[in-house]
Amino acid sequence: MPENDKENEYRVPLTEEQDQGDTVTLSCTAKTSEDQESRGDVSISEEELKSLCEQHVCPKCEVKQEADDIRLRTMAEAENIKRRLTREMEEFRKFASEAVLADLLPVLDNLDLALAHGKSMEACKDFVTGVEMTRKIFLDTLKHHGLEAAGAPGDAFDPNFHEAIGAAQNPDLPEDTVAQVLQNGYILKGRLLRPAKVMVNKFS
Repeated sequence: MPENDKENEYRVPLTEEQDQGDTVTLSCTAKTSEDQESRGDVSISEEELKSLCEQHVCPKCEVKQEADDIRLRTMAEAENIKRRLTREMEEFRKFASEAVLADLLPVLDNLDLALAHGKSMEACKDFVTGVEMTRKIFLDTLKHHGLEAAGAPGDAFDPNFHEAIGAAQNPDLPEDTVAQVLQNGYILKGRLLRPAKVMVNKFS
């Protein structure tokens, strides 16, 4: 029998009433770590127990698998909501001035009309110069907010940015190009704010 499997023994002499020379043996069990291991008794910490459970029990637990699936779906939905809100906020900031700029377009239209009529009159030369300067400053200010003019004679006709009012013939321009701009169009940071009204160059 192995030495570490034996109980610790203490030999004690008998009293005088008992036979001389005789001794009795008292047994005292001393449980050591080796004894616990030989008997199958193992002492582990809470962290070790949790780790063993996650490795050997939890992978086969349907309740935990379902809980993990719900947690992953919830995290994915939360991330999608976060991205959508961020995108919507960026869109809002980018085009927050859209309504105001759209209301200012008639001002540009009136300045363009004043220039078109004033240039045909010599007496309005100084007036035309002042209107041109005003229009340039006004348009430059709007450009700082992302507004750009769309549509010019010679541009290829694009239904995404041009509204065809009719056809015209200009031999100096290719077919299916803008022959004349009746009303300027405008683009705000890549988004069409108003299409340009144009005459399309056609030869047939």
